[in-house]
Amino acid sequence: MDFEQARFNMVEQQIRTWEVLDQSVLELLFTVKREDFVPAAYRAIAFTDMEIPLGHDQLMMAPKLEARIVQDVAPLASDHVLEIGTGSGYLTALLAKRAAHVTSIEYFEDLSKQAAQRLQTAGIGNVTLHVGDGATPAATAIGDNKFDVIVLTGSVPLLPEAFLRNLNIGGRLFAIVGDAPVMKATLIRKTGDAAFTTTELFETVVLPLIHAPQPSRFDF
Repeated sequence: MDFEQARFNMVEQQIRTWEVLDQSVLELLFTVKREDFVPAAYRAIAFTDMEIPLGHDQLMMAPKLEARIVQDVAPLASDHVLEIGTGSGYLTALLAKRAAHVTSIEYFEDLSKQAAQRLQTAGIGNVTLHVGDGATPAATAIGDNKFDVIVLTGSVPLLPEAFLRNLNIGGRLFAIVGDAPVMKATLIRKTGDAAFTTTELFETVVLPLIHAPQPSRFDF
């Protein structure tokens, strides 16, 4: 299989058409080899516009969504990033290539170990991986640490206010909010000690974050 041609087709036919036009992000997709982060059984379809099974009923995001996340949170070289849901490690790698450091939390230990091996093979060392329940930040290794970028790779039914306390002023939080079939990718910016702006970016549907806080629901 011609991986480079497949990668080029992915960028031109999927990524650009999904409003990913930041040239530095497009170049990053050629630098970080996506085929090295998918399970071996799915390597031949690494560049298709689909989610790829990872085990434990978890799915690797479609390429266009990963690219949009990187473009929209726009990590700077000085930024410290928190990722909730390591998954394959590919989005972790993309973020790490742009930021100073990425802390990533994965619920499943074997997925975290596999991601660690892939990141090491790719020569990406500015990442710290933890195994834990990332839906409850205070219960994990991140504690009260502050971050410039926070990315939730699973959807949540309501805006995750608990994470806002972990954002630095000027920081950005990406979350896919809502219940299927209507979910909206949302970018929250912290503009002051208790001031935030919220931008709805696009509609999509992804698997829910494990143990995501639930709103009160009533049956009638």
